[in-house]
Amino acid sequence: MLVLSNLFMTVAWYGHLKFKSTALWAVILVSWGIAFFEYCLQVPANRIGSGYFTVTQLKVMQEVITLLVFTVFSIFYFHENFRWNHFAAFCLLVGAVFLTFKEW
Repeated sequence: MLVLSNLFMTVAWYGHLKFKSTALWAVILVSWGIAFFEYCLQVPANRIGSGYFTVTQLKVMQEVITLLVFTVFSIFYFHENFRWNHFAAFCLLVGAVFLTFKEW
């Protein structure tokens, strides 16, 4: 559910960048329409997840999933290159998830 939710939000926030000749008010309305579905998925996912994880753990997971979805989106939709520094950043994010879930 989180991956689908993040895909909707990524499309809402960045998908319009390929349509720069479209009026700003139109892309705002379309983006809000797409974001509505994201919220319909994200809110229940957070409510269900809060029974198993802390709020901090939920947020860290959501950010990592968002960045993974965005990376795939930017590669396939915008044809951007995935470079070594992107990989290094993801490794650091995995470290953040580890530290968030680690009981000290």
